[in-house]
Amino acid sequence: MNKHKSGKIISLAITGASGVQYGFRLLEILLQKEHTVYLMISRAAKVVIGMETDLALPARCQDIQASLVERYACDSSLLRVFGEDEWTAPTASGGAHVDAMVVCPCSMGALSAIANGASNNLIERSADVMLKERRKLIIVPRETPYSDIHLENMLKLSRMGVVVLCANPGFYNRAETVADLVDFVVAKILDQLAVTHTVQPRWGQS
Repeated sequence: MNKHKSGKIISLAITGASGVQYGFRLLEILLQKEHTVYLMISRAAKVVIGMETDLALPARCQDIQASLVERYACDSSLLRVFGEDEWTAPTASGGAHVDAMVVCPCSMGALSAIANGASNNLIERSADVMLKERRKLIIVPRETPYSDIHLENMLKLSRMGVVVLCANPGFYNRAETVADLVDFVVAKILDQLAVTHTVQPRWGQS
């Protein structure tokens, strides 16, 4: 149960695509805003995290949870970390309350599995639950160029009501750092989640 009743409950899956910075920045802001986050990190994502960031995540989910709570200085009740085979996690059932799910970044493998209802691990099952319950699902692909298969999978999900939000930062805010470019995409995700923020200036307000 969410002790922070004013906040949302968001499932966040970080999969093995480049761009894990987007996922962790989104996590940071959601926790700062006191939204509850159910976090899932794929095995492939852990490899990418080691390549792209200075994060040294422990092996066990409870230790990852403690590490991230300390890193983001948040209330420990706001974050729960689940393993890929943790089928008793709340995200695995439509009977649990989850307001929305974000797969960020979304690898092409995860995209394909979600589009075809594979449900071979908790991330795929959690996305499948969002689809069957007609709840908000946002995927953030980070790949280029796209093959016909990738595009067909994205179109298939879009027709099911999934928000396909590609990690394509804009430059009209005159970004000065990589962090600014990350924030551009994260701001778009927050808008889709209806989470108020001041991460990026609005169009016409910069």
